[in-house]
Amino acid sequence: MFNTRIKIKVLLENEAAGYPATVMGWVRSFRNDQFIALNDGSTNNNLQVVASLGNFDAALLKRITTGACIKASGTIIASMGKGQKVEMQADTIEILGDSDAEKYPLQPKKHSLEFLREIAHLRFRTNTFGAVFRVRNSLAFAIHKFFNERGFVYLHSPIITGSDAEGAGEMFQVTTLPLDGTAPRNTDGSINFKEDFFGRSTNLTVSGQLEGELAAMAFSDIYTFGPTFRAENSNTTRHLAEFWMIEPEVAFNDLEDNMNLAEDFIKYIIRYAMDHNKEDLEFLAQRLADEEKQKPQQERSEMGLIEKLEFVINNHFERLTYTEAIEILKESNHNKKKKFQYPVDKWGIDLQSEHERYLVEKHFKKPVILTNYPKEIKAFYMRQNDDGKTVAAMDILAPGIGEIVGGSQREERYDLLLKRMEEMQIPAHEMDWFLDTRRFGSCPHAGFGLGFERMVQFVTGMSNIRDVIPFPRYPKSAAF
Repeated sequence: MFNTRIKIKVLLENEAAGYPATVMGWVRSFRNDQFIALNDGSTNNNLQVVASLGNFDAALLKRITTGACIKASGTIIASMGKGQKVEMQADTIEILGDSDAEKYPLQPKKHSLEFLREIAHLRFRTNTFGAVFRVRNSLAFAIHKFFNERGFVYLHSPIITGSDAEGAGEMFQVTTLPLDGTAPRNTDGSINFKEDFFGRSTNLTVSGQLEGELAAMAFSDIYTFGPTFRAENSNTTRHLAEFWMIEPEVAFNDLEDNMNLAEDFIKYIIRYAMDHNKEDLEFLAQRLADEEKQKPQQERSEMGLIEKLEFVINNHFERLTYTEAIEILKESNHNKKKKFQYPVDKWGIDLQSEHERYLVEKHFKKPVILTNYPKEIKAFYMRQNDDGKTVAAMDILAPGIGEIVGGSQREERYDLLLKRMEEMQIPAHEMDWFLDTRRFGSCPHAGFGLGFERMVQFVTGMSNIRDVIPFPRYPKSAAF
């Protein structure tokens, strides 16, 4: 059998010596025609493979270049060098894949994140992205583990849909009709989508929530975890056109139950990553600390990455209403000295990222859950409160990012939901299937959505969301 290798992470953790092994991986560096730093992606740490002088053909040694893929067999021995307890004394080395050292973009030096974004197909081989994507993997596993342990049903909601869950209209259209102007048209000149593949206008989903609600009316506790798409022209460090969302929907939950679930969920998956990716997080923490040193003193974070994560899992999230938050922001010195780009002058405004981060990072200095937002700035499906002005919504705000979770108790009352849809000009006939859940056995229920990439950003300390998803999609960029 060809693949009898031992992963480098296992070898280094074992620290035993005096046994034969085979390793395979990519060359990070090759010194003095003897010392190969080999990495297979299982850890950021390299295994030193020693090719003793005189034991290997000169032509073979010339092919051991940065980026080349090799198979090495030999004996694991105690290392005399600094930085590793064991190394391999190679008996045989086989080149599995050559790499032209002069053309290979990842030279043994520091590369900027902007440059690595341009070669996203190769950036996995760097220490930074090795750590980021191993943490991302652990967080994804922890998400399924959390819900599975609590008896939730995992639902695959559709990627192609005819509904707009957010009512924002910023959607990618899906069609097989020609784009050259020859698509069939109605008498009024509009496109006749009855001739399209699905017989109607369709788009890529912005959320799995509405379909999730349907399933919650049968299974009680469900969650979706899949890709979502927003066609908004946002070139920021917090937005992507394609990203992943986790969306639980729970029957018989009210707003408080929803907040409790979300807080428990966030703490659980962070704790899982800290338990299973200690080495990666320590590397990323040092990377972030080095990055922070380049900033002016007043812009530096008060806590390091590990400290911040421990702070989140060991403290209760601060809970307050939107109304209370507006008062805090209005009366803040930051607002009075006009330091906000968007001044806070009245109740009813939509909070911006700068406001959210002020509450989290300056005022409370911990994660915050805001509740009971004005209904005018929230979606149609949120439960209306008795005051007639607010809805039972909740957002969780995190340090460094702002909103990381958005959710609400859903409006289970048929007449109030229908009235709200009419006010927001959402055609009831197109949402008849959704309204059926309120006609036949409706019940109080709640749910939330967590943007997975923002969660990965928070846990890894990466400043740009484009660096926590393998192949980022954003305006004017869909490479790879």
